[in-house]
Amino acid sequence: MGRLRAVGHAFLEFFRDLTQRSPARFAILIFLSLILLFTGLFSLPIAAADGRVTPFADAFFTAVSTICVTGLATVDMATHWSPFGHVLVFVGVQIGALGVLTLASILGLVISRRLGLRAKLIAASDSNPLRTHAGPVNEGQTVQLGQIGSLLATVALSTLVIEGIIAILLFPGLIVAGVPWHAALWEAPFYAAMSFTNTGFTPNAEGLEPFRHDYFFLTVLMAGVFLGSIGFPVIYTVLRQRWRVRRWSLHAKLTVITTVSLFFLGGVVFLVLEYDNLLTLGREDAWDTTFQAFFLSAMTRSGGFSILDVGELNQSSLLVACMLMFVGGGSASTAGGIKVTTLAVIALAVVSEAKGRASNQVFGRRIPSDVLRVALSVVAWGATIVAISTIIITQITKADLGDVLFDVISGFATVGLSTGLTATLPDPAIYVLAVTIVMGRVGTVTLAAAVAASTRSQLYSLPVERPIVG
Repeated sequence: MGRLRAVGHAFLEFFRDLTQRSPARFAILIFLSLILLFTGLFSLPIAAADGRVTPFADAFFTAVSTICVTGLATVDMATHWSPFGHVLVFVGVQIGALGVLTLASILGLVISRRLGLRAKLIAASDSNPLRTHAGPVNEGQTVQLGQIGSLLATVALSTLVIEGIIAILLFPGLIVAGVPWHAALWEAPFYAAMSFTNTGFTPNAEGLEPFRHDYFFLTVLMAGVFLGSIGFPVIYTVLRQRWRVRRWSLHAKLTVITTVSLFFLGGVVFLVLEYDNLLTLGREDAWDTTFQAFFLSAMTRSGGFSILDVGELNQSSLLVACMLMFVGGGSASTAGGIKVTTLAVIALAVVSEAKGRASNQVFGRRIPSDVLRVALSVVAWGATIVAISTIIITQITKADLGDVLFDVISGFATVGLSTGLTATLPDPAIYVLAVTIVMGRVGTVTLAAAVAASTRSQLYSLPVERPIVG
């Protein structure tokens, strides 16, 4: 008994030390452990509707898609899984929605009973990776270390409250659509969780088809996706500052402005490109066509719900959707992608360069050059992962390049929309896409934190020599 107690104490001390000395590594370890745990659970016969063992590749991919709140699937999510399997999906997306680094901070707090300085830095990096930078950082642009506990509480509380409100609003729509009240009691919170976590799974085999013309139901889903995609730091700022926009952090302003702008721009572009496509929007009246164009724009930001058959979109629309998916949502949100603030920072840098400004400026604030360095690193990382994955899967499947690229970006950005390719992938391609999803969900934040933390002061300057660019 004494030896067992000693082993347990040593094991606890190991994890306590890991949470404080290397919280990022601990976060990734927890994240991968959850994927393996849910893979095992999805493999159980009780998790499948037919009572059989689900093939490992399908169970593994479902676990990855669930924990990473992606929404892609290699099986029919509504019919393949039993009630126990659907509960696993529901619980998994809730865990994934907290974010890998936020989850690690909470577990670290439980194990060590306090958040160490490095753990607080990592927790702060989930809202702004540059908070790990050793140099001066404008505290108005981020969540301060002393507010991390409040941020974590806001994450958990806001998730429960928002999903609860969404479920209450969706319940009448389910009843009107003919869903029995006892089934609606389950489907309402399921849809609420899938919208706020930006996952996009549906509990019924028909998907959103029964609600095709229920604009209130679809609008509530869009609102849930929007709240989930703007990020917890923005929600935290709004709760503290209410609608005093001038006192919002720069991060909150850039996130909201860029998100809303891309939503309207995407809706208009889809409307123009698809209005005469009889397989998608061309068969609807003017109001339906307009609404569904903007619904598609909202879902390509990471929502994953779909009324239309994505595979029937024009190639031009698929390309626009790829661009919107690659950008994704806000930092520290349930959305994926390179994040809207990354796009905003790069766009502002281009404008500043065109105007000949010595620094990147917006809203009376100067954005440090190392922020641009992180943004460029994240874009390069994302583009590289997407390119490599697309090449490998195309080589394995010999499928159409456009379909492969769309599903790969959808996986990397944890969107969940598919041209239909994912459900037909062979096992090797399934594993490649699963790794792409994990790297898209965990890699961008970890890379940004690592790049930001690697900044070192240099007390000398090297000779200048300008290469030819462009």
